[in-house]
Order: sequence, then C-alpha cells, then structure tokens
Amino acid sequence: MTGAVGFIGLGNIGAPMAKRLLAWPNGLVVHDVVPEACDYLVRKGATSAGTPREVADMADVICVMVQNEAQVQEVLAGPSGILAAQRHGVVVAVHSTISAEAAVAFAALAEEAGVEFVDAPVSGGSMGAHGGTLAFMVGGTDRAVELCREPFELMGNLVAHFGAVGAGTRAKIARNLITFASFAAVGESQRLAEAAGLDLGKLGEVVRHSDGVTGGAGAIMLRTESGVMDEDDGLRAIFEHTATLGLKDLHLARELAATHNVDAPFAQLAEQWLRVALGLDATNDHS
Repeated sequence: MTGAVGFIGLGNIGAPMAKRLLAWPNGLVVHDVVPEACDYLVRKGATSAGTPREVADMADVICVMVQNEAQVQEVLAGPSGILAAQRHGVVVAVHSTISAEAAVAFAALAEEAGVEFVDAPVSGGSMGAHGGTLAFMVGGTDRAVELCREPFELMGNLVAHFGAVGAGTRAKIARNLITFASFAAVGESQRLAEAAGLDLGKLGEVVRHSDGVTGGAGAIMLRTESGVMDEDDGLRAIFEHTATLGLKDLHLARELAATHNVDAPFAQLAEQWLRVALGLDATNDHS
C-alpha cells in the first residue's frame, strides 16, 4: 500500500471521487484552483495543499481531474506543478479525457523527472462518482497501475488495464463513441416518436428499463475481435437471430419515418451496417 493519495481538481466529478478517498488509511491531500472547494474534504480529515507541487510533496499517488490538456500540462509541468517537487517514484493518474498523444507526451515529461504517469479516464459520470461505481480505463506500466489500483477501487468497481500509456485514453474514446452516437440516435428516435404522437417521457422510461435489463449496447460486446465470425462460432446463430429482428424493426422505423416525413439517417445507416457490426458480413454491399 502506498502512502497518502492526492487529488487535484474538485469539480462535479472530481469532488465526489475525492470524497471516496477519505477512506484511504494513509491520508488524502487535495488541491483545487478554487481553495474553497477543498473545505468540505478538509473538515472530513483531508489536508489542503496550495499548489500541485505541495500535493506531490505529501502524496505518493496523485489523481488529476481537470478540464483539458492545457490544465493537465499546468498541473503536471507548470512552475508550481507536480514535477517541480522532484520526488522520484510518485505516480500521477490523469482521469481527464485528453488525447492519447498528449498522454504519451505527458508520460515522457514525467519520466524525465522520475515520475510515473498513468492515463486513467473514467466512465460512469457524476452518479458513478458519488456511488463509487466508476469504471477506470487505464494505460501505464504494471507497477504504476498496481500502485493506483487500491485507491481506484475506492472510487470505482471496475479497473481495466488496457496496456501502455495512451491505451486507457483510446479505450475511453472508443467507449464514448458508443455514448454520443447513441445520443444522436436518441434524438432521431424522439423526433420520430413525437411525430407519431407518442409520450416522450414514457418512451424514456421504457428505454431506461429495457437497457437496465439487457445491458444496452454492451450486450453484443462479447467477442474478442471485430471481423467476420466463423460459421461454427457459438454466437453466430444468436447474432443471426438478432440481425433478423433488428433489420425488420429498422425497416419498420424507416417506414414510420417516411409516413410522418421525418428524416431518419441513423435508421438507414443502422440498416446498412447492422450485419457488419454483428460480425456476420464483411461489408454492407449486398448488391
């Protein structure tokens, strides 16, 4: 077990993450550009630091949850940044969603100062942060990740180590593609439902209920590769059935959209690419 854990960036997600770390037996050190953001945690037993450098003077593992790459750069390598403490062996875990290239560059800066860098973006939002149910997508050396694992497990219930630095960020980007593409498809679904005279609130209840039962998009993410599955793959018959139902329903959605003069580009794309997505066909060319 490491010594004290530090947390920098006490925003909407960072503050509840840091709150979970109050249970860390060797102490919690916190910092935010708004000093008052530390007050609650200090009252609960945390130590407040005036700069990221002061956090690094006291903590062996430092979690960073700031808004963007420029802020990560400042926290890590600014005049009062973590690296200015010159403490070899410290591990910095960045939970902000940055580019994979930036993560690799920050890791190189950290290495020059004898500090290990881990990119560890999270999934689960504010609800997961408050509930301690976040998923951590992690890139870094085995040693660095293992030093972070116990603090991470106070904040989340899934720690997935994807490989070297940058891998965690790439996993977050891939995961968020599902989220935001789904949001765009939801917009199309709501326009269609509204045009058909349906109650959007009730439809939302149905979607949340059924996704809670089936697992939503993650329910088909059972394979270890994305190409066409073998004919004797045990999932093939199941996915063929899924494709048959899905193509029928997508065709019905497009017909309903045409009836109500609603543009439905996502329904059309899904109809074109569903079998490819399920690993049943190599291309969407069925001509």
